[in-house]
Order: sequence, then C-alpha cells, then structure tokens
Amino acid sequence: MDHHIPMHALPEEIQKMSPEEKVCKYCGVSYLILHEFKAMEEKVKAMEKEMKFYQGSVDREKRLQEKLQSLSQDFEQYKIDNESKTERLSLLFFSVIYLVERKVQERNRL
Repeated sequence: MDHHIPMHALPEEIQKMSPEEKVCKYCGVSYLILHEFKAMEEKVKAMEKEMKFYQGSVDREKRLQEKLQSLSQDFEQYKIDNESKTERLSLLFFSVIYLVERKVQERNRL
C-alpha cells in the first residue's frame, strides 16, 4: 500500500489540537481519516451498484451471440428459399408466356 505524503501541512490550529479534539468520541477514529473513510464508502457503494449492472453480462452476451447465430442461419435459409421460389415463379411465368404465344400462333393459323 502506498504511503500518502500530503502536499500541504495541516493548519497550525489543527496541529495544536489535543488528540481528544481530533478523534471521534464514539469510535476513536481521527476526523480526518473518518472523512476519507466516508468518501471511500460512497465510492464502494457506487462501484457495487455498477457491478450489479454488469453482473451476468457475459451470460447475456453469450445468449445474444447464440440468438444472432440462429437468426443469421434463419436469414440464410430464407434467402435460399426465396431464390428457389423466385426460380420456380420465373419458370412458371415463362411457361405461361410460352403457352399464350402458342395459343396466339394457333389462332393466327386458323
């Protein structure tokens, strides 16, 4: 653990205070340390809240990747089905055109 060396000395009036004046009468912790401790508690609470948000994100990402893979496979299958149906419709369309042309030719012969 790093040792913190303050950039500025404490004000002289604080340095001259008796130890009883600088510590909490309930817990015995220095007020200067108590302030730092309270700030750290707030940081820990914020980080715990953030951790709850991210908790399970690996599992969620894995499920989303699996869903994406499934949807990609479905999309590819739909493309193949669509191409097949388009091909069949084209054949049907050209067959109809051929039959219509034959009918027209037959009428023209008569």
